[in-house]
Amino acid sequence: MKVVLFGATGMVGAGALLECLDDPRVDRVVAVGRRRSGRAHPKLTDLVVEDLFRYDAILPQLAGADACFFCLGVSAAGLSEEEYTRVTHDLTLAAARALLQAGSRRTFCYVSGAGTDAASRSMWARVKGRTENDLLALPFEAAYMLRPGYIQPMRGVRSRTAWYRVFYALFGFLYPLLARAFPALVTNTAVVGRALLRLAAEGSPQRILETRDINRLGSAA
Repeated sequence: MKVVLFGATGMVGAGALLECLDDPRVDRVVAVGRRRSGRAHPKLTDLVVEDLFRYDAILPQLAGADACFFCLGVSAAGLSEEEYTRVTHDLTLAAARALLQAGSRRTFCYVSGAGTDAASRSMWARVKGRTENDLLALPFEAAYMLRPGYIQPMRGVRSRTAWYRVFYALFGFLYPLLARAFPALVTNTAVVGRALLRLAAEGSPQRILETRDINRLGSAA
């Protein structure tokens, strides 16, 4: 299975990358981003793209993908709705359309977030909801929207956001308790990665997956 991965330098994407590299079903991972993933592996190809709205130069490398895991995202803090729409909705749709242009139509998985809703009064939730809806309308054979809540980094993965790193350092020891007490709200990077792989390999009748669904798929993988 060939996987195209966006966001390999972020916390969720880095977790997904580790699971891809360990999974015998995956024989190639193409990590697309503005920076290299920082890992070396025989399965891994890093594609550094300066403009994530333009993919003409790398369409041949995107061809033949069995799945795309889109784990790239930014915080809405300090951004206007127009700005957040560009770096969330428009950027994601540009990547998805590039996959289709390259002929990779099988599976597209978008890591969104708990509370996403196109009708929400919250700007970020509204923009992500519109992104989900527009992805589901594209002609992929299957598209899945994952809405994790709290995500604990595992296997040495670290958040790129400084205050997140402080939070995880101070309160990460509580994760096992939180996971048992709130299985519908709490997951981790390894489980999300395994859930993505299971969706790519086996599919699911659900197109929108909340945290409990992610945990079920990722824990059973």
